[in-house]
Amino acid sequence: MTTALTQYLQDHGADKQAVEQALALAEPMELPTRHILLNQGEQPSQAFFLVEGVCHACYLTSGGRQFSKEFYWEQELILGFESLLTAGPSEYLLETLSASQILALPLTLVEQWKETCPRLYMALLERQLLFKEHKERFMLIHTPEERYTLFGEHFPELEAQLADYQIASYLGITATSLSRIRARLNEK
Repeated sequence: MTTALTQYLQDHGADKQAVEQALALAEPMELPTRHILLNQGEQPSQAFFLVEGVCHACYLTSGGRQFSKEFYWEQELILGFESLLTAGPSEYLLETLSASQILALPLTLVEQWKETCPRLYMALLERQLLFKEHKERFMLIHTPEERYTLFGEHFPELEAQLADYQIASYLGITATSLSRIRARLNEK
């Protein structure tokens, strides 16, 4: 488990001391499907390195609707920069979508990287910014049908693991709209 974390950190600019500290503090977790890692409104205390499995972050409304923020899969660090930067509670719920192996890292460690390993901290921040830019562009310049097609092209293995309402939510449409889009595409 720790080999994957070591490689990830090194690939993002971690020095030997930052890697050793992360490995010493990493808490291994074997979690079942639908395990909640962080509730919306809860103060986060950990970042999560997803060794194996799929996780989902979503916003829940008071009316019971769910809007997908992001999906995470193997070899990814799940870190809520908004909470980290504002010291505020999480604006989203984070859960596993499959049985998952995770290494939990104290959020205080990530905060320390800002001073002790700025190259790593900046690489993680830049990575997050790029994800946000890609998602914003994806949502703004593509029609719902194009978004569905692109989602299927880029994440075919993920599509097979998700419920229709989760895919629809991620695409910014309703499950009914998703069904109609699939029907139109099947007719072509």
